Amino acid sequence: MSLVSIIIALIVVGVVLWAINTYIPMDGKIKGILNIVVVVGVILWLLQSFGVFNSAITVH
Repeated sequence: MSLVSIIIALIVVGVVLWAINTYIPMDGKIKGILNIVVVVGVILWLLQSFGVFNSAITVH
């Protein structure tokens, strides 16, 4: 995966998360949990993209 596509994906995820936080009325606790889940998911995806987290994917 190229660096440009990773940056574009990060921008898209950021804009979607901002739009959800801004325009969808939710309780603050739910928004906090959603933000944490998205950030952890993005970090895991980035680690897998750079090859740092490949060993956990191939666990048998």
